[in-house]
Amino acid sequence: MNAHWKGFTRRRFLKGAAAAVAAPYVLTSTALGAAGQPAASERVTIGLIGCGSQGSGVFRGLIGAGGQPIAFADPWVDRREKWAQQTGGTAYADFRELLARDDLDAVCIATTDCWHVHHTVAAAKAGKDMYTEKPLSVSIREDQICRDAVRRYGRMFQYGTQQRSSAHCRYGCELVRSGYIGEVREITVVAPDSVEGGSNTPLPVPEGLDYDMWLGPALWKPYCGQAIGGNGWWHDYDYALGFIAGWGAHPLDILVWGYDTHKTGPWEVEGTAHIPTTGRNNVVMKWDVDIRMANGVKMKFKPGSDYTEFKGTEGWIGISRGGIKADPPSLLKIKLKPDDVHLVESRNHGGNFLESVKTRKDPVSYIEDAVRSDIFSQVSDIAIREGRKIVWDPGKEEIIGDEAASRRLSRVWRDPWRL
Repeated sequence: MNAHWKGFTRRRFLKGAAAAVAAPYVLTSTALGAAGQPAASERVTIGLIGCGSQGSGVFRGLIGAGGQPIAFADPWVDRREKWAQQTGGTAYADFRELLARDDLDAVCIATTDCWHVHHTVAAAKAGKDMYTEKPLSVSIREDQICRDAVRRYGRMFQYGTQQRSSAHCRYGCELVRSGYIGEVREITVVAPDSVEGGSNTPLPVPEGLDYDMWLGPALWKPYCGQAIGGNGWWHDYDYALGFIAGWGAHPLDILVWGYDTHKTGPWEVEGTAHIPTTGRNNVVMKWDVDIRMANGVKMKFKPGSDYTEFKGTEGWIGISRGGIKADPPSLLKIKLKPDDVHLVESRNHGGNFLESVKTRKDPVSYIEDAVRSDIFSQVSDIAIREGRKIVWDPGKEEIIGDEAASRRLSRVWRDPWRL
């Protein structure tokens, strides 16, 4: 199960991301229409909200796919100004000023997890399409509000689950949906774990950081270095759910791409986890979640590599972003027939999004599936924190018969931020 991700660590991931940020972006002749690309005046104009390592890496991909960068917003002055200087675009301290531009077609949103839905909804209301990084939100109610806004305002939404643009991931899900492993009986989803630590010692807010804007809708707390990186905000429950959602979004996305979990009837969800009581990081760790769907399918969700396995009555298929395996191995030699299930093909996640902006057809990682995958993280976290089994109705999108657990479906937002 871990073979494809052996040796892959969070440290290596962050090192690579940091290197991507350090490398300057140079405006080349392709921005003017060379190398077979359309001239800038005919290209999709894009803005970046959240100019850190992840956002910068994704945004470079959008530029490489033909996007025209014109605007940048971030609570860190140096981050937004650096992008503006390198591209000739405009830097904004307030993302709302960026969204007010009439010449902006779409935005890439790569901010703190608690900001994702707020920025996405604001972009939808401003008439902008959006590429939103995972995880989608910090509560199920936010998921629902986000989905409603995207559809209400007719926007194109691409979720940052890039594996949907990998041929082997698509092929594996097509095999499952086409019935080549028989009837699905068990599903296993594995995602890297969160980490403990983080300081709770208040520090002076660094020069050049608008800390109030960085916090946004999250409850106020003293600055303790959480906006710097490392063991930062994504392991702090005030801002995020941790890697059960932040990294879980990837293998859970493969789950919903390969199997219609929302059509299985109510789920029984129960689980345990370690929740640190010292340090700043207090999201669930070492989680062990069991989900039983009304149709009898059993699902296990736990920490480990980055992997989704479907086990059926006639074999199994395991999919990671690094590769695919199966038993019997002959499953991977199957050539799909015309009447088999054929999922949407995308070979470039950023390019697929830009194409959807032009054609007004949903991209490969659309909003409904983003919500479905995020809900798995949310209900798992709720069952763990409540310490008992809960029952989730995926049709009505509500917890059945548990008022206390249902209160966890939403979060309190800090003034003046509302959805």
